[in-house]
Amino acid sequence: MTELLATRIQTADGEERDLSEHAGKVLLIVNTASQCGFTPQYAGLEKLHRDYADRGFSVLAFPCNQFGGQEPGDAEEIANFCSTTYDVTFPVFAKVDVNGDDAAPLFRRLKREAKGVLGSQSIKWNFTKFLVDREGRVVDRYAPTTKPEDIAADIEKLL
Repeated sequence: MTELLATRIQTADGEERDLSEHAGKVLLIVNTASQCGFTPQYAGLEKLHRDYADRGFSVLAFPCNQFGGQEPGDAEEIANFCSTTYDVTFPVFAKVDVNGDDAAPLFRRLKREAKGVLGSQSIKWNFTKFLVDREGRVVDRYAPTTKPEDIAADIEKLL
């Protein structure tokens, strides 16, 4: 098991879990927000999840309020928004920081394994996406501007 899969994560209801519960799946891990210009990407993420879930794929969303305060809600508000606005069926976890001293261990590892533009580790905005293979290796990092449908071919290769 990779170091990434051994990472502890927190569910929206505050329960601690291991990412290893998702071992053997191809994952698209995304920092999300409900009041962001990229928020409509929830629809594309849900389509990817529905199209490939039966082949061992899942989107994992981690709400983040570090960029312009675009995710101010609590876990219940976020879940309600995702469900009623975008009919999200993929897991939405507890709100996290993705940068700084309080960055979630998962995002520290993701950033270390897949650097951004010019080798930067910092996440620049909401809806940065990390593609992880079945063995827990980070395969690629996508900018917030990358639409979910533009990642479909890369997901297909890993399935």
